[in-house]
Amino acid sequence: MIDNKILGLIGLAMKAGKVSFGADSVEENIVKKKVKLVILSEDSSERSKNKFIEKCKKYNIPIIVDGNIEDLSQIIGKNNKSIIGIKDINFAKSIQKKYSGGDIIG
Repeated sequence: MIDNKILGLIGLAMKAGKVSFGADSVEENIVKKKVKLVILSEDSSERSKNKFIEKCKKYNIPIIVDGNIEDLSQIIGKNNKSIIGIKDINFAKSIQKKYSGGDIIG
């Protein structure tokens, strides 16, 4: 389950305009190498999981498969979004560090 501090960081990134969301937008930004981290909900379809895991491997972009559609959608203020892309390297690093068990300031 995605921690509240991580959800808070995603919310800040959204307010800063550093988040893309939805499969088409995230995929486009992956190809353009604008996305620094992809977060995919655990309850998204197997097809979506496989597609984005492979795409992230191809473009060497870290991916976190965790959380659920409801939490991701709520934190970015949109409906039914199972995938988001973080476009800022600092937000991406902070989210990854916190997700892997490290502490962040704040």
